[in-house]
Amino acid sequence: MTYVDLMEKEPPAGARQSPEDFLHLIQRQARGKLKVYLGSSAGVGKTYSMLAEGNRLRRRGIDVVIGYVEPHERPDTTAQIDQLEIVPPRVALYHGIEIREMDLEAVLARKPTVALVDEFAHTNSPGSKNQKRYEDVAALLEAGISVITTLNVQHLESLYNVIEVATGIKVKERIPDSVVAQADQIINIDLPAEDLIERLKAGKIYSLDRVERAMGNFFTESNLTRLREITFSEVANFLDRRQRLLKPDSNKPSSMSKVMVAISSQGPHPETLLRKTARLASQLNADWYVVYVRTDREAPDKILAETHRRLTDTLEIAQKMGGTVLILKSNDIATALSSFARDYGVTQVVMGKSKPRKGWRRFSPSLVDRLGVHLSGVDIILS
Repeated sequence: MTYVDLMEKEPPAGARQSPEDFLHLIQRQARGKLKVYLGSSAGVGKTYSMLAEGNRLRRRGIDVVIGYVEPHERPDTTAQIDQLEIVPPRVALYHGIEIREMDLEAVLARKPTVALVDEFAHTNSPGSKNQKRYEDVAALLEAGISVITTLNVQHLESLYNVIEVATGIKVKERIPDSVVAQADQIINIDLPAEDLIERLKAGKIYSLDRVERAMGNFFTESNLTRLREITFSEVANFLDRRQRLLKPDSNKPSSMSKVMVAISSQGPHPETLLRKTARLASQLNADWYVVYVRTDREAPDKILAETHRRLTDTLEIAQKMGGTVLILKSNDIATALSSFARDYGVTQVVMGKSKPRKGWRRFSPSLVDRLGVHLSGVDIILS
């Protein structure tokens, strides 16, 4: 288990902290504190660790309740529920199927010191107050309730394409990196791929009738090893970003960086471009802007409804990922983008690769060429 502390105040250099130090964070401020048990995949022990800590806090006299937990019929995990109080889940019917969700209003009314909330990236069932569980967690934190939660690395929004390339899996449930980055503590629950596969074969992750299928799809040694590497990298990024925020004077070049990504209503794979930009901005500890230049030809009443809907969805995703979205109206895209970049002090511009141009257009300067002339000293990154 790798312990990574993302507190507002860093511990002394070389100091060794235990998970129980979360207790000090709980008592320090009125707003609730957030702790995330992060893992490379299902079965590494995130829920078990969350419940074990809940029991430790309870034994120390802290008011702890289970807001929601998924024991997945794992005996070791179920045993950790022990004497913890459980706030009964809210039961909803969807197409005749009974669905259990965390009862947000009940947890708020109970107002414990700490709530244990499993599966941070979970999508709530239709009819819930919030669409995503991380929004429920935000409500608990605002009410002064500290939360301990769990998350698999593949659910981070910016990693969607990385995970798909690495494992062939398209992850449906995703959470903005910015939400996780606000955590006060992150603990990486690490387990080597060989050990995880042994746990799977022993029926400690899924029932034995699901083992063979799991090993033929997601739970391959190469997938698990790659996910483990990604998890280490992401935890390091979170920690590095927090350290640079705490000590901006020691890292002036990074803190001065600003990233702009230019998007188009016609561009392919805009979400991939956004994720790459978000990751670059995170690594640079930089603000990032999503800029769309709307020409007269791209007015809402002049483009296909599907194109307009896709553009709107892209801008909404950008906001959720932490980017500042701006729509500029101009028939000169290069001038609009370069003027914005200069005015806002942009240091890196990210753009998608253009399709090969045909006819006489091959002999005129491309958008990238024009930006290069206008933005001397600014890095232009084609992705």
